[in-house]
Amino acid sequence: MHPRRPDGFDGLGYRGGARDEHGFGGAFPARSFSSGSDLGHWVTTPPDIPGSRNLHWGEKSPPYGVPSTPHEGPVEEPFPGGGGGGGLQGQSSGEGRGARGRLRGESRVSGIQTRVDACRSGPGTLWARHATPSALLASFGPKAGLPPSHTNVFSGITSKKAICLRQQLNRFAGFGIGLASLFTENVLAHPCIVLRRQCQVNYHAQHYHLTPFTVINIMYSFNKTQGPRALWKGMGSTFIVQGVTLGAEGIISEFTPLPREISHKWNPKQICEHLLLKSLTYIVAMPFYSASLIETVQSEIIRDNAGILECVKEGIGRVIGLGVPHSKRLLPLLSLVFPTVLHGVLHYIISSVIQKFVLLVLKRKTYNSHLAESSSPVQSMLDAYFPELIANFAASLCSDVILYPLETVLHRLHIQGTRTIIDNTDLGYEVLPINTQYEGMRDCINTIKQEEGVLGFYKGFGAVIIQYTLHAAVLQFTKIIYSTLLQNSI
Repeated sequence: MHPRRPDGFDGLGYRGGARDEHGFGGAFPARSFSSGSDLGHWVTTPPDIPGSRNLHWGEKSPPYGVPSTPHEGPVEEPFPGGGGGGGLQGQSSGEGRGARGRLRGESRVSGIQTRVDACRSGPGTLWARHATPSALLASFGPKAGLPPSHTNVFSGITSKKAICLRQQLNRFAGFGIGLASLFTENVLAHPCIVLRRQCQVNYHAQHYHLTPFTVINIMYSFNKTQGPRALWKGMGSTFIVQGVTLGAEGIISEFTPLPREISHKWNPKQICEHLLLKSLTYIVAMPFYSASLIETVQSEIIRDNAGILECVKEGIGRVIGLGVPHSKRLLPLLSLVFPTVLHGVLHYIISSVIQKFVLLVLKRKTYNSHLAESSSPVQSMLDAYFPELIANFAASLCSDVILYPLETVLHRLHIQGTRTIIDNTDLGYEVLPINTQYEGMRDCINTIKQEEGVLGFYKGFGAVIIQYTLHAAVLQFTKIIYSTLLQNSI
């Protein structure tokens, strides 16, 4: 069955002399137009696209009843007007259907080839005008006929790349800032920790080294007489003690209901359980802390080249009573539990409270600056990392200063009876033995107060000033570098 089209149909509408099509129902008469201009008010004629409707380049849609002239193949006879469809139906055969199929296939192939040739060589095509990717990107703009919403696509891609680069810079900067702070606390400040502990346990000393100037002088003397290793001894053992502390805390929290962290909705019971966890952790790490203390105060002149795991060996030997023989003045570990736990818990409480307070003040200050819209993008990015570092710095400084007298007592109790020989902090080139005979924490406090005075609890305090001065300088230097990198990236 061949479709029937009205006499005046040319593919778009009716020309003149159109009639009602009763095949689709007589209730809807077809509309007729007297001229092509009337048709333009109703139908917008699209341009002929090369290759569509089996046409060739430069051809127009043939009017109804006029045969088209293809390049190859037989010509399909047009349908006669009126109701002559029945005669054509009778002439349909296998040969006619095969000829029409070949005509459609060849015309379709020729149309595709025509479109390809037109895109390659046709005037004003995108292929001929834009040969480079930059020109192709430039063409997608208002001149190319795209709406303004599409012209922002490429600028959006550029801004997304900039945001990704900035986020990567922020991650790298955050990692670098944290690493610099960790390096300062555990490596750069280690000479100050060594000298500070030697001054604390030296009950013979006449110079208390309360100012950083005398500390620098004695550090120079140790470095000159014993070499650089005199100020860096025992650094590996300090890392071992930190590792043992973290590991013990994690294991105990896993096998007990004691919370490792305090939630925002805390209660007194939860705080007591958390402090109990901290106390058990300090008890487990206590023998290793004693071994690390001995390594940091032992004079380099008589010191053997001990391995990294010597701290672990000495700590286990202290627990089971084996290892290097000690004198009778050595205090048992049970008598050291209370001062060790007291110092550790107080240090944790003071540092946590000060850290939360400083962090709250800095965040409120940052929030007010954002409300006033007076902060720059660089300052906004700095506020993401430095408040926490500053809070940790202030918390560590305050807790060390407040608990410095208790730390002096604790170190003297741990070092007693271990046959440790320390450097002479008055001269810088001699050694002294430790021969104290404290019976406990209370006796140690009373003896220091009577023989050395109140300032005896603060021996070596100048090393603390140097330690945190270096820490503050590193933080400030890191902040300047980070600000410079952010300004260059924005």
